Amino acid sequence: MPCLNISTNVSLDGINTSAILSEASSQVAKIIGKPESYVMIVGDVNKKLSSAIATILESKLSVPKSRFFLKFFDSKGSHFGWNGSTF
Repeated sequence: MPCLNISTNVSLDGINTSAILSEASSQVAKIIGKPESYVMIVGDVNKKLSSAIATILESKLSVPKSRFFLKFFDSKGSHFGWNGSTF
C-alpha cells in the first residue's frame, strides 16, 4: 500500500495543501492503475511517480525538481490496519 508523505520547509501559509495532496494522491492512483480509495504499489512505476509528484510540487509550491528527494518503499498490506482488520 503506498504511503504518500510530503514534508517541506516551504511556508504553507495561505496555500491550499489539501488540494496539493488530493492532486498528488490522484496521480499516484492513476499511475499505478488502482482506485484512489484502495491503492497498492504494483510494478516498477517509480519514474512516473517521481515525475508526477515533482511536477505538482514545482508548480504548486515553487520547489525546483532539483531541490528535493522522494523515497519509494513498498509496504505489505498486513502492515496497515483499517476497518478492524488489515489489508
